[in-house]
Amino acid sequence: MDSQLLYNYGIATELILAPIVFISLFFITASYGRHWKASWGPNLNPRIGWVLMELPCVVLFAGVYFQGVTVWRLATLTLFGLWELHYLQRTFVHPVLMRLGKSSMSVSVVAMGLLFNVINAPLNALALTHFSPSYSDGWLIDPRFIVGTVIFLVGFTINVYSDHILRNLRKPGETGYKIPYGGLFRWVTSPNYFGEIVEWCGWALATWSLAGVAFAAFTFANLAPRARAHHLWYLSNFSGYPKKRKAMIPKLF
Repeated sequence: MDSQLLYNYGIATELILAPIVFISLFFITASYGRHWKASWGPNLNPRIGWVLMELPCVVLFAGVYFQGVTVWRLATLTLFGLWELHYLQRTFVHPVLMRLGKSSMSVSVVAMGLLFNVINAPLNALALTHFSPSYSDGWLIDPRFIVGTVIFLVGFTINVYSDHILRNLRKPGETGYKIPYGGLFRWVTSPNYFGEIVEWCGWALATWSLAGVAFAAFTFANLAPRARAHHLWYLSNFSGYPKKRKAMIPKLF
């Protein structure tokens, strides 16, 4: 089976699975963080889990990318840099900065995330260097690239800053949860998830690729139900939780 067929099958698989995952996660909440359940089987330290799960997005993406023929074009390198900016932060910086309470991460969750990333990372690398429009230097001034890149960086900033607020709710030695305030927490429970969805929507526009669209759709399908689960958890555990907040999208959801 040639790489073009594998690429098409991979994108089709993500697009088919996205609505299935979206619906399923309204009934099943992945076992990590505050939603950890012993019934999900063995668990490991969340720092180790995050590194193992996200590492293919750094290494495998780069490995496939540098097998392409247009890898040294400025536009393509810029897109490569955006991807690696997110995943270097998510794989190596985020786990180190985590302030762990009593939370764990189920091995089964790590395995599912790892499987998705092993499929998704090569698809998006192939999109840049093999199967999407040739990114000449003119792509750098294309409105799709400019707007998409701005959207990506705005989403990245929201994501990282929201995680920063959550981390600093806990003082050294503390293990419990608190109500977050500041930034977009003024309007929503999970602005970190909102920021990540914004990022990958920006990526889909900046790359103008089906792989980017499939990834953005799957990200929404995965994170929107979890944001809702977080929102309901806060409402049930904190009597003073702000009633006007939405789960993830200000004023909408």
